[in-house]
Amino acid sequence: MNPTLLGRPRSASTPHPLDWLTLTAGFEAACILRCVTAPTTARRQRGVPVHPPERVEFNREDAAQRLRHLLYQLEVPVTHERAVGGLRRRYELHQLTVAPAHQSGYAAMLDASWRRGRAELIGAPVPSASGARRVGRTRLAAAGWRAALLAGGRHIRRHILGIRVTDRDLAAILVRSAALLDAPAILRPGTGCYLVSVPHGTARERIMQATELGPPPPEIVAV
Repeated sequence: MNPTLLGRPRSASTPHPLDWLTLTAGFEAACILRCVTAPTTARRQRGVPVHPPERVEFNREDAAQRLRHLLYQLEVPVTHERAVGGLRRRYELHQLTVAPAHQSGYAAMLDASWRRGRAELIGAPVPSASGARRVGRTRLAAAGWRAALLAGGRHIRRHILGIRVTDRDLAAILVRSAALLDAPAILRPGTGCYLVSVPHGTARERIMQATELGPPPPEIVAV
């Protein structure tokens, strides 16, 4: 991991210690993890860092591959293991593991990315914001929705595209992110989860276009 990304004192003129590409990758990775891990009391306490798990499991290969690719971008070595289970109905589990030696840097990177990304999306727009910052906020909004579409609980009906998440902060970010993407969203609390939905039609199309990825990256050899 590039040591200049963490821990360097910054001046008031520098908005965050991560460049926009690194921030967006780290924020998307943090959102994916919040989709697949249960919320904790620590998440609700402002100022308390939340350490991502060393090992996380997915039942969708595309979500696992996306997180694997993001961690590769962040220079975090990760092992990807596949397991097949079930008798009549077979299923695959995809397990990503970060080595203990890299856990500290991995946790610090994702915590910094989540905090800065959340502040950019939840905070009020800055009238004098640079073009780069406006584009960066839009990319963060798309990254949050891309993570939720991959790793959240899909709730699709004829009239809506919905995502179920258990993390309250993530639900709020999805609503704000939808607004930045010109797609009005509705938040409905449920039993043990939150449902964030956008109507089918133009709003859904804008979300899907914003979160679309380019050609898949070359296969990354597992560490």
